Amino acid sequence: MILANVRGRLGEQDFRLVALALARGDVARRAGYERRMVEQGPDGLLDEPGLLEALLALRTLAHPSPPLFAYVAVRHTLRAAGVDDRELADYLAALLLEFGDHDRHVRIRHADDATYHYLVDMLEDLAGLDDTGERGLLLRVHLGNYSLWFAGLFPDYIEARRTHRGGPDLPYYDELGRQGYRLASEHRLAERFGVASIYRTASERFPTLRVAFNRLSDRVFFPNITTPDKILRNM
Repeated sequence: MILANVRGRLGEQDFRLVALALARGDVARRAGYERRMVEQGPDGLLDEPGLLEALLALRTLAHPSPPLFAYVAVRHTLRAAGVDDRELADYLAALLLEFGDHDRHVRIRHADDATYHYLVDMLEDLAGLDDTGERGLLLRVHLGNYSLWFAGLFPDYIEARRTHRGGPDLPYYDELGRQGYRLASEHRLAERFGVASIYRTASERFPTLRVAFNRLSDRVFFPNITTPDKILRNM
């Protein structure tokens, strides 16, 4: 199960790099950031305006670890979209890291034989599952996770497939993603695992999260790709 644990993976080296990036070569400023982190904790510095740009602009041998970059990229993109929720940002950063691992995005967990390439396949399996079991929860969550990951990071592919093959559009992913997270939040195991509130918020804010991920995709992951739909999204 994907958990909101990316901030917990950050270490001293990550925080030193944050101070270095924000200082932009100013030794006194760097010392000030490091002192502030010791006195106030890292969250304020991780929210510092301009940190994502500073990490992207680093031209040193030091570079952000995957957890640091994923959390900062997601947190700053969500805040720009009006979603100021650290726990949700932490969870979605974990989602990006997890789904970036080989074929994890088509499996409800790493060690699982079943693969899901289409949302309709998840819906079919959900209809035949025991709703109270762990697999039922994982499949509900995967419906939300996959919808957000795919429609958020690859909107141009979805639009091209819709135009040329009659595939579903982005509102279809919004609706099923919202439904997946809502059903997951209502599962009896969600409260036990401490994830019900995350799923509930993700369901309520799904279209906003998807649009935020579209911007993250355009700006960070695929900045040099230009399509008509991308131009329209960024007007």
